[in-house]
Amino acid sequence: MSMPMTTARRLVELACNAPSVHNTQPWLWRIDGNQVRLHADHRRQLPAEDPDGRSLVISCGAALHQLQFAARALGWTSEVARTPRGDDPTLLAEVTFERGPASSQPVNDLAALRRRCTDRRRFTSWPVPDDILERLAGEARTWSAAALPITDLVSRFRLELLSNEATMLRESDPVAVGEQTAWVDRSDHDGVPLKVLPRVEQNAPPEDRRNRFGPGLVPETRTPVDGGDGVIVLGGRGDETADWLRTGEALSALWLRATRDGLSVVPLSLPVEIESIRFAMAESVLEGAFLPHLAVRIGWQAIGRTGLPRTPRRALDTVLLA
Repeated sequence: MSMPMTTARRLVELACNAPSVHNTQPWLWRIDGNQVRLHADHRRQLPAEDPDGRSLVISCGAALHQLQFAARALGWTSEVARTPRGDDPTLLAEVTFERGPASSQPVNDLAALRRRCTDRRRFTSWPVPDDILERLAGEARTWSAAALPITDLVSRFRLELLSNEATMLRESDPVAVGEQTAWVDRSDHDGVPLKVLPRVEQNAPPEDRRNRFGPGLVPETRTPVDGGDGVIVLGGRGDETADWLRTGEALSALWLRATRDGLSVVPLSLPVEIESIRFAMAESVLEGAFLPHLAVRIGWQAIGRTGLPRTPRRALDTVLLA
């Protein structure tokens, strides 16, 4: 059965709700009958913060997963050729669809796609149990990525030290800081708007004033934080485009599972953006198990996300190739 163009367009539109570095949305799509091709939009790459394009490809991998997730909810099976060989270096995946059974909870699955967002407000002090973190990591591993919850105190302490060091190194790099700032409140279709960033009170402690994107407009909760959030590191044995794409798919799978479970997810990308810190993470936190591509914080929010503004999205026709 041929996929109607209206269905293909809807799937791409749903996939474009995926998270991306600085909400750059660095993807382009081509629809050809029952096949959808995913391309990297290198015009949206961050040359100072992401010179190798790792975060760009992870972002595209997240969109690739959401395309497959949405298709299954609507009753289509997906066959994916990742990083296919060819003359186009921007081509990341070719997805071929066939009619199949819908997921067992299509309404809930589509609702999770729409609810998923990055809530940067402080987490509550309620701890995330280790078994929940392992379940989320297991969800990520089903997409052929490595995933490890960081639960022991020594590893958490090392990761915190490396994260603080990464923050200080980034703050001392004016080019990277300028690039980052350029994506804050950038436009009505991309970037990180002030309306989704937490407001910082004048009497807030120093650690709450340090926000990668600066203060915003969202009222902050006053619940104290005592390290109850969990951390999961995602990565792989390799460090190439195919590995990063898998990490992006794993990120999306983990995030949607967390959304359905009532948890919030915030990417912790700075420690992996600075190569010296990333390799120190691999050795001192992961003990050489795999190469880290991204870390995420997992926690509970005291206030629901229903009233939290969503980040803007590019119009569908601007991401579709003829």
